[in-house]
Amino acid sequence: MRRSLSRAVIVIAAIVTVLTVGIAAVVYVVIANMNLADDHPGCQVSAPEGTLDLDLEQAQVSATIAAVAARRKLPERAVVIAYATGLQESKLRNLAFGDRDSVGVFQQRPSMGWGSPEKLQDVVYATNKFFAALVKVKGYLKKPLHEAAQAVQKSADGTAYAQHEPDAKILAAAFTGRTAKALRCWFPEEDENGEKPAKRIGEALRELKRAMGSVDASGNRLTVSSERSGWLIASWAVAHAQPYGISGVRHDGVVWLAERGHDGWTSDEREQAQAGIVLN
Repeated sequence: MRRSLSRAVIVIAAIVTVLTVGIAAVVYVVIANMNLADDHPGCQVSAPEGTLDLDLEQAQVSATIAAVAARRKLPERAVVIAYATGLQESKLRNLAFGDRDSVGVFQQRPSMGWGSPEKLQDVVYATNKFFAALVKVKGYLKKPLHEAAQAVQKSADGTAYAQHEPDAKILAAAFTGRTAKALRCWFPEEDENGEKPAKRIGEALRELKRAMGSVDASGNRLTVSSERSGWLIASWAVAHAQPYGISGVRHDGVVWLAERGHDGWTSDEREQAQAGIVLN
């Protein structure tokens, strides 16, 4: 009886050990994967319409489209149509290839008169061409989204644009500035050589001005004309922080810092930019 009891205890102990090791292994893998996810560059937009994950290129393209729309004084609906079109055509990436001679975010074809391949891979140029065609579509603001997009694109299946409308609305709410503090991005502050990228804030402001038009800037400080334009510019700066070496964006009493990009916008103890935006 004692021998049977001892064997039972040994078996139970062995089972507990195996389970413990197995659980520990699972926890290790989960934590490791979480750490990998944290290290992977990316962005997230959060708006009343929902939440959407983006990579850095998609965020930069989205911010540029919104800036061009602001320059042209277009309503948010036009931006939604542009985003849905870009999601269908390229997943909002600036592609160097496509069907036949299509290139760029909107997969516009040089052979169809949209412009040269080089120009169409300039997101500012391609977006201006898209909006110039869209506003010529009679009643485009009242049309179903896929009909307005198809009138511009003339693709094989125009109904495909409709599926992207929910995501396009999330992006538009965030990048047009209608929703404050909507964008957060994260990325390694140092390159593979352990060096931080050089700050190129002047170049960033020139690129912003090329997309958005008039920008009231003095050094690294920008004055904004409205709450909405302020958050549009702040989101543009966060999306473009990595290539231009921007380590912080301050606006309206909050700050986004590259070193804590996952945290998004947090209270700014320095409060440098109550009436505008400061890029660091």
